[in-house]
Amino acid sequence: MNDKSSVAASTDHYTDQDWMQYALALADKAEAVGEIPVGAVLVKNNQVVGEGWNLSILEHNACAHAEIIAIGNAGKALQNYRLIDCTLYVTLEPCPMCAGAIVHARIKRLVYGAGDYKTGAAGSVFNLVCHDNLNHQVDVTSGIYDEQCANKISDFFKRRRKEKKALKKVSQGEKENV
Repeated sequence: MNDKSSVAASTDHYTDQDWMQYALALADKAEAVGEIPVGAVLVKNNQVVGEGWNLSILEHNACAHAEIIAIGNAGKALQNYRLIDCTLYVTLEPCPMCAGAIVHARIKRLVYGAGDYKTGAAGSVFNLVCHDNLNHQVDVTSGIYDEQCANKISDFFKRRRKEKKALKKVSQGEKENV
C-alpha cells in the first residue's frame, strides 16, 4: 500500500520504534493541515496495510480519527473488516470510539506512544481493548516514544492557544479603534 521509505529500508524486519517513527511522520501530515497531530499505521507481516492521520476538522467528522482512517484503509486493502494478526501503531492512546473499532476489527496488537489521561481507552482512563466482557482482547504495548509523541501534541496545543490569544488581542485592538 505504501512505500515505507521513512523507516530503515535495510531490513525486512522493523521494530516497534521504526513503526512508531512512521506513525509520527503521519502525525506531521495531520499537523500540516491544522489537525491535532495523531498518526496511525496498521501493519501485517511487516507490511503497511493501512495508515491514517487525524482529519476530523477538515472532514467535519468527529469519527475521522487516525485509527479509524487506518482501520478503514486496511479493511479495503485486505478485503476484510477483520484485521486478524495486524498491529496498530498510533502516537496517542486511542479514545473509546477508536478502542471499540480496534476490538471490533479483531486487531491483535496495539502499540501507542503517549497516554491520554483524559479520554484514553487502552488503560489510562478506561481499558476497553482488554475488557473481559468483550469478545476480543488486544495485546497492548504503551510508551514507545511516549515523550516525543506527547510533546508533539502538547506543542500543537500551546501554539494553538498562543494563536488564539494573539487573535483575541488583535480583535480587541480593532474594537478600541472603532
